[in-house]
Amino acid sequence: MIQRYSRPEMRGIWTDENRLKIWLEIEMLASEALVAEGIVPAADFARMQAGAQRCFADTRALTEQAKEVEKTLNHDVIGFTTAVARQIDDPASRWLHFGLTSSDIVDTAFAVQMVQSADLLIRDVEALLPVIARRAREHRRTPCIGRSHGIHGEPTTFGLKLALMHEEFVRARERLVRARDVVAVGKLSGAVGTNAHLSPGVEAFVCSKLGLRPAPIATQVVQRDLHAEYMNALALIGAGIEHWAVEFRHLQRTEVLEAEEPFTPGQKGSSAMPHKRNPITWERLTGLARVLRGNAVAALENVALWHERDISHSSVERIIFPDSCTLLDYMFGLLVRLMDGLRVYPENMKKNLGLSLGMWNSQTVLLALIRKGLTRERAYELVQRNAMKTWEVKHAGRDDADFLEMLRADSEVASQFAPGELEALCSLEFHFKEVDNRFARLGL
Repeated sequence: MIQRYSRPEMRGIWTDENRLKIWLEIEMLASEALVAEGIVPAADFARMQAGAQRCFADTRALTEQAKEVEKTLNHDVIGFTTAVARQIDDPASRWLHFGLTSSDIVDTAFAVQMVQSADLLIRDVEALLPVIARRAREHRRTPCIGRSHGIHGEPTTFGLKLALMHEEFVRARERLVRARDVVAVGKLSGAVGTNAHLSPGVEAFVCSKLGLRPAPIATQVVQRDLHAEYMNALALIGAGIEHWAVEFRHLQRTEVLEAEEPFTPGQKGSSAMPHKRNPITWERLTGLARVLRGNAVAALENVALWHERDISHSSVERIIFPDSCTLLDYMFGLLVRLMDGLRVYPENMKKNLGLSLGMWNSQTVLLALIRKGLTRERAYELVQRNAMKTWEVKHAGRDDADFLEMLRADSEVASQFAPGELEALCSLEFHFKEVDNRFARLGL
């Protein structure tokens, strides 16, 4: 299970002990509200609190007792309330779970767990962003070729590439904040959501104490479109991680090798080929993002329940929510390590820039010819003609293939430019003149 790799704090959120601890907190808050409404006698509540404190002091024992009872009853919430009632050991325990249905406890606690998980994931993003920002500033003006369809386009900088990554994870943080808010919803409105046995005031009191808002309306359960939105936010963030995993995997290919994931002392790359340094961690992230997407689909399937509620969603949620939250937490930990230790090879970037023989200036020359008065069609024809000649010389195995030299030798092109003008256009600085402004706009 991937849970064993994530942070202890995240694993702890989804333990049975934490879940039952939140259940107990909800039960006691509901009883406290009923005292205020004159339904539960204060003396009885005091005896309930004493028993609850014994449960809070040893949640492991409470969990074990509840599971033992559940073996007979085949009902987790009744197993829990029975175990708590035994700890109260007083007639006052009759007020435990008064007016509540199981989903009042389960769904409200579930919201608390999702909020707790979102808080940790937000912290994960906040730990990642400074690392990416540092690497982006480090390579603000490190030239590299930009690619479209995998083919050389125009120059960019590695810093701009990382600035784009930073901005994507700024959006990831915003998504987590929104997702946290979406699921911060509890309900204590009873078996079909009518508040027939508990006033809305009890629901409002409990939710307020837990940092939740009451569902404006519910059935026996909180509606699962909210949970599906949360899971889709996690899946979308996973897709963003995969986006960069795929990018850096490509950049680590032997014939590219512009960047490489950390390869630690003593690490082995292949059981058969000792020379290998494979992008295994990026590949792991690529694969794990698929699990997040699959879990998001399962959450979407949970939206359609029978009438006021069925239980088809429950077994699914017990798997996909702990797994997705702990999985994304683990993925963020990997990503921080990868970006902090990413090996960058500017010399290879420079070498790869040279592979297209300066033809990355084609659009610059095209637009300059248009400014000179040529039609776009004629300008395109002239530039493409010289680009194709450059490729032909290259493929013929000659060493003198150079796009700028081809342009200079073409009288129809050269005649349009003053001495030195073409050379000034065909430069990296022409392409990078807005780099600092872009960084300033992003606050990097």
